Amino acid sequence: MNTQFRKALPGTQLDYFDAREAVDAIQPGAWAKLPYTSRVLAENLVRRCDPATLNASLSQLIERKRDLDFPWFPARVVCHDILGQTALVDLAGLRDAIALQGGDPAQVNPVVPTQLVVDHSLAVECGGFDPQAFEKNRAIEDRRNEDRFHFIDWTKKAFQNVDVIPPGNGILHQINLERMSPVIQVADGVAYPDTLVGTDSHTPMVDALGVIAIGVGGLEAETVMLGRASWMRLPDIIGVELSGKPQEGITATDIVLALTEFLRKEKVVSAYLEFYGEGATALTLGDRATISNMAPEFGATAAMFSIDEQTIKYLKLTGRDDALVALVEHYAKHTGLWSDSLKTAEYERVLKFDLSTVVRNIAGPSNPHKRVPTSELAARGISGVVENEPGKMPDGAVIIAAITSCTNTNNPRNMIAAGLLARNANKAGLLRKPWVKSSLAPGSKAVTLYLEEAGLMPELEKLGFGVVAYACTSCNGMSGALDPVIQKEVVERDLYATAVLSGNRNFDGRIHPYAKQAFLASPPLVVAYAIAGTIRFDIEKDVLGHDASGKAITLKDLWPSDEEIDAIVESSVKPEQFRKVYIPMFARSEGETERAAPLYDWRAQSTYIRRPPYWEGALAGERTLKGMRPLAILGDNITTDHLSPSNAIMMDSAAGEYLHKMGLPEEDFNSYATHRGDHLTAQRATFANPTLKNEMVRDADGKVKAGSLARVEPEGKVLRMWEAIETYMDRKQPLIIVAGADYGQGSSRDWAAKGVRLAGVEVIVAEGFERIHRTNLVGMGVLPLEFQPGVNRLTLALDGTETYDVIGQRTPRGTLTLVIHRRNGERVEVPVTCRLDSSEDVSIYEAGGVLQRFAQDFLASAKAA
Repeated sequence: MNTQFRKALPGTQLDYFDAREAVDAIQPGAWAKLPYTSRVLAENLVRRCDPATLNASLSQLIERKRDLDFPWFPARVVCHDILGQTALVDLAGLRDAIALQGGDPAQVNPVVPTQLVVDHSLAVECGGFDPQAFEKNRAIEDRRNEDRFHFIDWTKKAFQNVDVIPPGNGILHQINLERMSPVIQVADGVAYPDTLVGTDSHTPMVDALGVIAIGVGGLEAETVMLGRASWMRLPDIIGVELSGKPQEGITATDIVLALTEFLRKEKVVSAYLEFYGEGATALTLGDRATISNMAPEFGATAAMFSIDEQTIKYLKLTGRDDALVALVEHYAKHTGLWSDSLKTAEYERVLKFDLSTVVRNIAGPSNPHKRVPTSELAARGISGVVENEPGKMPDGAVIIAAITSCTNTNNPRNMIAAGLLARNANKAGLLRKPWVKSSLAPGSKAVTLYLEEAGLMPELEKLGFGVVAYACTSCNGMSGALDPVIQKEVVERDLYATAVLSGNRNFDGRIHPYAKQAFLASPPLVVAYAIAGTIRFDIEKDVLGHDASGKAITLKDLWPSDEEIDAIVESSVKPEQFRKVYIPMFARSEGETERAAPLYDWRAQSTYIRRPPYWEGALAGERTLKGMRPLAILGDNITTDHLSPSNAIMMDSAAGEYLHKMGLPEEDFNSYATHRGDHLTAQRATFANPTLKNEMVRDADGKVKAGSLARVEPEGKVLRMWEAIETYMDRKQPLIIVAGADYGQGSSRDWAAKGVRLAGVEVIVAEGFERIHRTNLVGMGVLPLEFQPGVNRLTLALDGTETYDVIGQRTPRGTLTLVIHRRNGERVEVPVTCRLDSSEDVSIYEAGGVLQRFAQDFLASAKAA
């Protein structure tokens, strides 16, 4: 920690680092123009940067330059159990590699505090209409995940700086918002802003508190865990001025779906957004968090709100310590992070959005930014009453209705609104349709406490929305099995079945294998659709049922007023509820001091946890970038769900067949996500999504076939993707993937990069990459290349019979040459941009990946010592 610019923080016993003085010393008056993000980054530089390079790094912020990389040192790392576990499996494997080369494995530890919340392992096998759903689902979770939980338990005892919140306690992002983040950290007598990276794309939820928090891949998180800086160039920092106030009956979900559509159109990919203005000031912290949570759906890296009275009000509401709340306000006001001191901040681009224009919305099908006003459902062809045979499920049947995801369950107004709508529906005698699998999975136990305080929990339970879990469930594809009778009818009648959920993701094939498409909606709308039972229903106009007197009931008869919602939030949501939940939770985790052996005793028969192979075989060899054959040629918007799905494993899949051979019963196959600690299972998930369209595989009419398929060359034989990968692996054939725009959007899962690397893919060439996935590719030693404007797979008429070379010097964002050798002997040279964006990227790539780079550095430093 530097001592330059370190000062006493008036009125406290603490010091702070005066970034304002450091900035203005370089350019007088510059501080006043800096956005919030730049001010927090400046403090981080002043406190942590090498003094010899401090001025050069600060100049990037002051002059809005992007020609130099500068370091960022996040204060902590947060992980959910899927990517957090795989990151720790990697570190455990790294310990083995270090030990084999004579190093001390016990010295390999996270350097910064690492918090892991087990929240992605529970499937909703029992719906919310079962009074014992929570207990039953937790028991199944423990049984299925015994191997994983054994390993996670070892990590908290074997590694220093790892804190684990066990299953059944809530969702990482909501716990981070409600308790983990102090907003202002204190260490070694110094106060400074809380900052973090997280192994989930929705880590930006806590941006709502004024905390810079971004989602990264597991590999990038490992870099930060191990004490290395996260290197960056100044991002686009875009101001979003919010005006007006929401109309009556409009929820935070409606607002964020409208913003998602708006911001996607405004092309804010990879930008840091800063929300301000009259409209932002009036939003509750819960509303802000709903917006910040969906930053990845905008395509943005962060969605920041500065610290103000709403922040302080929320910290008090959630039971934070009085001394901490006072420090947050005092520090923010003294150092220029309080909202009022940012009125002179300047942005390169300002977007304006009027909250009063927002109407009731859903999003879908397939994408979170495909907003549809509920009043236009019929006109868009989504709704529309159809004739259905009595006793049979209707077209568009809603088979999943889930109040789930931290996006919305963090927000008391949303949850109270859902409870009140359920109460009104019960009064009218309305029922959930019998084919609807309904569930309530709050991100925090505090939600249940305030719903019980308001008398609304029984109302939700009566309609089938009892608590099934405190975990990330349907939004992550963990919807669980359908009733066999329902499933049989869906399959036999080939029904267009759907899901409606209060989550943030609705990509095809994600929510449930039998839900052909999915729609995002507010919690009260989820309840309404459970009653309607079909998406082919005009939710604003059609009759939901009749009360005892025969009166037709529509949505407007059930929807609670804003005044009633606000009154119940005021009377029922209390600080003691949050203290009751979090004080024992964190006291228990912090008090565990038992240590374990430094090397993990790998279980040979495990299909969940296996020593990683990143220092062995082909991965230890040279990447030639010569003679590569395409594994797949893909279109636009390939998501990480296409690359490495997270949902349930089917028996007829490559992974299902493998698990069956390993002796696992089909009912315990679990999800792809839970098996990512075992590369032999996880490899078989590569491109396993049934909606994948590999343009190398076409039917007799030349139409691209959907499915997990590939064409092996030079034979031209079409195989299932895994069989094609095995064939190429046996031949030691280097591979390439060619793709369109926005390659790798979606969840920040490192297996979307690990899977292709283990398959032998050396290069991905695409029209564009989503930020997190690009860094994961680099972290696995896969070279990302970008076509230059106007050039793509179509203009080059690529059909998959070609072989490819890459030549040129690899430098940050330099130009390389993609050499295409066509089957007819023609040679085509295509200039492409090297998407190793920084010198750190180049260093990691050349070492073979993040873990190889760390092992080399660790052993070199051990020898030097």
